[in-house]
Amino acid sequence: MEKTESEKKQSSSSSVSDVGAWGMNIVSSVGIIMANKQLMSSSGFGFSFATTLTGFHFALTALVGMVSNATGLSASKDIPLWELLWFSIVANVSIAAMNFSLMLNSVGFYQISKLSMIPVVCVMEWILHSKHYSREVKASVMVVVVGVGICTVTDVKVNAKGFICACTAVFSTSLQQISIGSLQKKYSVGSFELLSKTAPIQALSLLIFGPFVDYFLSGKFITTYHMTYGAIVCILLSCALAVFCNISQYLCIGRFSATSFQVLGHMKTVCVLTLGWLLFDSEMTFKNISGMVVAVVGMVIYSWAVDLEKQRNAKSTPHGKNSMTEDEVKLLKEGIEHIDLKDVELGGETKV
Repeated sequence: MEKTESEKKQSSSSSVSDVGAWGMNIVSSVGIIMANKQLMSSSGFGFSFATTLTGFHFALTALVGMVSNATGLSASKDIPLWELLWFSIVANVSIAAMNFSLMLNSVGFYQISKLSMIPVVCVMEWILHSKHYSREVKASVMVVVVGVGICTVTDVKVNAKGFICACTAVFSTSLQQISIGSLQKKYSVGSFELLSKTAPIQALSLLIFGPFVDYFLSGKFITTYHMTYGAIVCILLSCALAVFCNISQYLCIGRFSATSFQVLGHMKTVCVLTLGWLLFDSEMTFKNISGMVVAVVGMVIYSWAVDLEKQRNAKSTPHGKNSMTEDEVKLLKEGIEHIDLKDVELGGETKV
């Protein structure tokens, strides 16, 4: 069945929106990494309070959400408080566990734990939502994992505490990303509407407990930090980029899936390595370059595999949205039986 002109335009518009969402996420994510590198490195401003900084990020995101709701740019929909609290706890555990994992493990093992999120997300979506993946998708995921692993993993040292933190981080982050899509579908809310509901809770909890987590990680309280104008500007830039990063993350997962977000999200790793080489004189070896090439090839294959899977699903359900269930047919019949004939329009005129 050929697509009509309106369907083609709608499909084209949707594709542009998809690219826009991914573009916003990659640009804002890479930008925030560069800003945080300048803010937190010893050669920069030495602001070593990552968890509290994340609290600042969500505080500005919550403020943007409240202003948007107050001005009518977005609508506030009802989501049970226990759902929001549960999601915020999982998300905050993810942030804290990631920071602890980076502190307790070698950089190599930390990168391996991040790479393991892709298969973990796949398994969790299969368990929670009975989602199945084609052989092409599975193969492309493995290519991406191998490619990113080649260009990022160096020394690998494991210890018991670090391993537990890494497992907690991987599980909670995977669950959080799957939950974003699930909550949007369950309560029919948009990405920004959901974010504006969860951001205030995350901001409040991170700003209360974040300084203590950072003290455990760095041995210093944020109150002892000497704030400069340069550091303030860098923090504000980081927060502004975080707003776009948070919105685009919810937008991407809502449009696609947690697995796609993880796979194509590794494009950010490639961009960060490239910009690190261009802007910060980071070493770029043949191993890095070959790994990035493999990762990009894997992402291209993944995009093709997902598109192929969609085509197969479309062929297996040829009628698509035009087919109606028995319940829908029954409701339609009942509706017709209760329509008053004087309200029916015939030939453009209302017969009274």
